Amino acid sequence: MDPLKQKFQEKATALRTEVKSMLKEHGNKVVGDVKLSQVYGGMRGVKSMVWETSQLDAKEGIRFRGYSIPELRDLLPQAKDCKEPLPEGLFWLMLTDEIPTQEQVEWLSAEWAKRSTVPEHTFKVLDALSPDTHPMTQFSIAIVSMQTDSNFARRYAEGMSKYDYWDPTYEDAMNLIARLPRVAAYIYRRSHHGGKHIEPNESLDWGGNYASMLGIDNEDFKSLMRLYLTIHADHEGGNASAHSVHLTGSTLSDCYMSLASGMNSLAGPLHGLANQEVIKWVFNMLETLGTDDPTKEQIADHVNATLAAGKVIPGYGHAVLREPDPRFMAQKRFAGEYLADSQIVKVIWKVFEVVPPILQGLGKVKNPWPNVDAHSGALLVSYGLKEYSYYTVLFGVSRAMGVLAQMCWSRALGFPLERPKSVTTKWVKEYLAEQAVSG
Repeated sequence: MDPLKQKFQEKATALRTEVKSMLKEHGNKVVGDVKLSQVYGGMRGVKSMVWETSQLDAKEGIRFRGYSIPELRDLLPQAKDCKEPLPEGLFWLMLTDEIPTQEQVEWLSAEWAKRSTVPEHTFKVLDALSPDTHPMTQFSIAIVSMQTDSNFARRYAEGMSKYDYWDPTYEDAMNLIARLPRVAAYIYRRSHHGGKHIEPNESLDWGGNYASMLGIDNEDFKSLMRLYLTIHADHEGGNASAHSVHLTGSTLSDCYMSLASGMNSLAGPLHGLANQEVIKWVFNMLETLGTDDPTKEQIADHVNATLAAGKVIPGYGHAVLREPDPRFMAQKRFAGEYLADSQIVKVIWKVFEVVPPILQGLGKVKNPWPNVDAHSGALLVSYGLKEYSYYTVLFGVSRAMGVLAQMCWSRALGFPLERPKSVTTKWVKEYLAEQAVSG
């Protein structure tokens, strides 16, 4: 058994025992009340699932196993001559609740390199699609096509104890995460570079290899990819892509089917596609204004015109956060260090100064601050990756780490089929009438 798998088994066995005891003693205790507005409002804030790998705080933002993004930048191992954390280290942390050593992270990089061979039929499936097919459609199809290699599906068909479900899930998660950069880079090169593919460099780490296969030969861009893949990896369990993976996985669908479900959620404009919408909005603004160096007054006029048209400012606002997204701030720090002279970055910084006060002035916006999507596109454009329809695939490669780490935990802890109770509006009316009489 490999060292990460053995560490996970030890941790999961101990926590499963602890949870079982806790539920036996406290299982009937109430942990929250559901309001009618939440029933109709997308279940916002309803405490109804357990997500071990990260937690989102409205003020502090995302914490991975209790660590903030600035803390992880200091604590997680890094590649040689790079200041950004290796995403492999974050995966180890999410799976084990321990900060890994440099040696452990280097083992994981090498292990993913060994597991990264993509089935030939997956490339054939992609090549059968038009290069104009949206990259997220290609990504989802490619993930499902690799399901032929599912260890979980094979072992479930053979018959195995439910206490062993975590084992083939771990193997599938490791294999799938290892393959995703190759698949994602293949989609980018076939859609935007005439199918001129770049072979993987197994001497590089996971994020560095992905950057190399995209074809952007720049060491700073490799650093950006390591940061990007780290900060987008997880955002607790309530977001649409994470919840989709959790829900699909609760049916005992394997990692491939479950991740594809999550990627289809991520592709929505209200979720991961937002990073595409942000840069489209910025490019449209610059074209409308006829300048790549707008003043704050010009930006304010365009923002107000967007709002007057009944549209939102993409990249601003978040369902949970009530402060600037720490992921935005991490990218702003990176831009300040590496891309301070980039014109598009300067525009993003001006937008950051202009938009929040305008949204605050409306009096009905709970969170006027930027989220992660508000900055990522500008960084990618600055390094030459201008094809914004591809941006959500980058997000998906990263998010796979968090949702698949949690899927291992869900199987190890024996989580059941997710099945909330729904009601009709007629039922709600009758309930409210009964409450009025009894009250």
